[in-house]
Order: sequence, then structure tokens, then C-alpha cells
Amino acid sequence: MKIMIVDDNKRMREVIKSLLSSSKNKIVECTDGSEAVREFGQSRPDWVVMDIGMKELDGISAVREICSAFPKAKIVILTDYGDPFFRREAQEAGACGFVLKENLHDVISIINH
Repeated sequence: MKIMIVDDNKRMREVIKSLLSSSKNKIVECTDGSEAVREFGQSRPDWVVMDIGMKELDGISAVREICSAFPKAKIVILTDYGDPFFRREAQEAGACGFVLKENLHDVISIINH
């Protein structure tokens, strides 16, 4: 399975990568939403794990752009923003999952479901 990790924090990408790394998974890393939008078309990952708060293009906008071009894209938002507003925005943009970083292991069950 190919998984794209999108987070502007290198340490957080490393934590997510170590959680999702296995001999079956190929990991692609992006540092912001614009890079993820560009890379998605080339990499065609099975899953994307995306942060919301990033400098160049935020995660919600990136989800919207990716899902507009690739309606079957499977994207999980992984964030510190627990406000229901962000959950609703992510869902409306096309994300199929929303996980708080404090519950990081929940990403595994979503991806493997």
C-alpha cells in the first residue's frame, strides 16, 4: 500500500512514518498542502494522512483540491485541532477520516479497515 504523509513538522512526519512503516507500505512524504496536491497525481497513493495547519496550503484546501481532481482519493486528516468546525470542514472537503494527533494509533485502524 502506498501512503502519503503530509505535515510541515519533520518530527511529526517521522513519528507517523514509523507508525505506518512496514514491508507492505511505501511511504511518500510532503511538507505542505501544495506539494501534496502536485505529488498526488504522480504518486497516486492509496491513502493520504494530512495535517491541517501548514504554511503554503492548509490541509482542508489541499483535501478539497485533491478530491476535486481525484474523487476516489482516501484522505485522513490528522491534526491537533479538535474543534467541530474543522471536523465538519474536513468532511465537506472530502476527507474520509478525522483523527486528533493524541489518538495517532486510530489512523492504523482507519487505513486497515
